Amino acid sequence: MDYSILDFLGLLGAVGLFLYGMKVMSEGLQKAAGDRLRNILGAMTRNRFSGLLTGIVITALIQSSSASTVMVVSFVNAGLMTLAQSMAVIMGANVGTTFTAWIIAIFGFKVNISAMVLPLIALAVVLLFMKKSRTRSMGEFLIGFAFLFMGLDMISTYVPDLQSNPEMFAVLKQYSSMGVASVLLFTFVGLVLTMVIQSSAATFAITLIMCSKGWITFELACALVLGSNIGTTITPLLASMSGNVAAKRAAMGHLLFNLLGTLWCICIFIPFSQFNAWLTEALGMGNPDDLFAFVNGLEQTDPDLYNHLFDNSLPAGHDVMSRIAAMQLSVSFGLSMFHTTFNIVNVTIMIWLTKLYVKIVERLVPNKHKEDEEFNLKFIGGGLVGASELNLAQAEKEIVVYAQRVGRMVEMGQQLIHTEEGSEEFNRLLSRLEKYEDISDRMELEIANYLYRCSEGRLSNEGKLRVAAMLSIISEIESIADSCLGIGKILLRKTQNATEFTPEIYANIDAMYVYVKEATDMMLAELGSVETISEKELIKSYNKEREINNMRNLLRTANPENINAKRYSYQAGIYYMDIISDLERTGDYIINVVDTIREQFRRHIV
Repeated sequence: MDYSILDFLGLLGAVGLFLYGMKVMSEGLQKAAGDRLRNILGAMTRNRFSGLLTGIVITALIQSSSASTVMVVSFVNAGLMTLAQSMAVIMGANVGTTFTAWIIAIFGFKVNISAMVLPLIALAVVLLFMKKSRTRSMGEFLIGFAFLFMGLDMISTYVPDLQSNPEMFAVLKQYSSMGVASVLLFTFVGLVLTMVIQSSAATFAITLIMCSKGWITFELACALVLGSNIGTTITPLLASMSGNVAAKRAAMGHLLFNLLGTLWCICIFIPFSQFNAWLTEALGMGNPDDLFAFVNGLEQTDPDLYNHLFDNSLPAGHDVMSRIAAMQLSVSFGLSMFHTTFNIVNVTIMIWLTKLYVKIVERLVPNKHKEDEEFNLKFIGGGLVGASELNLAQAEKEIVVYAQRVGRMVEMGQQLIHTEEGSEEFNRLLSRLEKYEDISDRMELEIANYLYRCSEGRLSNEGKLRVAAMLSIISEIESIADSCLGIGKILLRKTQNATEFTPEIYANIDAMYVYVKEATDMMLAELGSVETISEKELIKSYNKEREINNMRNLLRTANPENINAKRYSYQAGIYYMDIISDLERTGDYIINVVDTIREQFRRHIV
């Protein structure tokens, strides 16, 4: 065999360049249209058809069904989507991935991309030095586009030439005429190949080149493409391993969808592939079956011409070269047509069975414990989703959950004040408050680490500002938790000194708590709608902060007079004012969060 290890490493490098080109291209699009992609997420929660459309659009934009399904798995793990909603998006992702196939089919052979790559990079570099962020992002997109097709051209160079390796060709020839068994074998090869390189688009590119050169028949090429639909599920399955049971169900649903689709297609594989060949010919693109017969017939009738054809020594205007080019275009369209038709038919059938899918998946992946259904923060400690800008929407939702947990500590503090010191209930509540504060510390750290990793990715300038704003917000929320625990520590000191509060003190503390809880509720509502919050709602928060400050000032002024009038002891007055000051600081932290929303999300305010 003439195929060396160096050639194999060259093939791996070519595939790597192809995948890197897709990555850079998708990241450029994300940075150029990050806000729009985040807004698309809202469509996921409406119904199965809007979810289907969302999956199609996102996958077409980021050029990877694996990336979009990993993103869906992460959102399900975060509690942002239900399993039923995720199934519709995953189905759409399978249709969206055919967009890449058509790009490769149309531009990979119809246009000489190799001649356009360097001019594209030249244009892209100019755009990278522009002042406008969106223009720079489009430059990244063009560079990714150029790298993608540069990799495609190099794959063509380094794919093993079966005609030049008799041993390998003999093995394939032996297994290519077994009817259904050959279809099953090549479907399995497509599955394994896609699992290894983790990209159905890359498998499609390799298959397209092999088929266009007449190494395998059109039907077997269709089988490879069919197998790649199952192989692409490996990435979300791996991503779900560190997630909760909902994430595992979403990944299993993806596998089940593609597996069942492949099964029905194999049952009617020959007529279905022939239908796509007929459809391609009916559209005026020629019969994709002709290329294999032509190349192999040429080997039998004119071996010298055959050898010149594959060592690239024929002149560009040769009649055989022109015929080969026309048939290559036919094959590329035929495979794209098969890929698209299969996914559209599959989705058309399966979209009506979404509820049944959910039930099947729930049985396949049952709950082991009740806590499996509860929110799990550990997904943030795992990998980021493929689309950097979309990570921020996930983090925003996480911060709302964080704030809600800390908000419950405010109510715990008030309940603790009215619980008998030293009692079992007092100790239980204090222990719970301490546990919540410890959870708060860990949540702040995990969310902050997640945001830092987001900022290391390819983010737009606005995305970087959002990261900074969210880091500031979680710091203030953690300070609220510290203040709530601080009240518990004040009560402990009060108990140790056997100090008693009067009904008047309790009434004033409760009045202060009313203001603080109202401010907390406003903050939670604003965090839940940072992109649509109105100026009127923000003004209410500022007014509430002034009420908290006025109440603190009023109580602080009255405190010395009450002590002098013997209405309560001096020591009680100290602890009383410590609690009031702690509550006032809580109001300060809350208004700091509101300030950040106002400043960093200002252009979203209506």
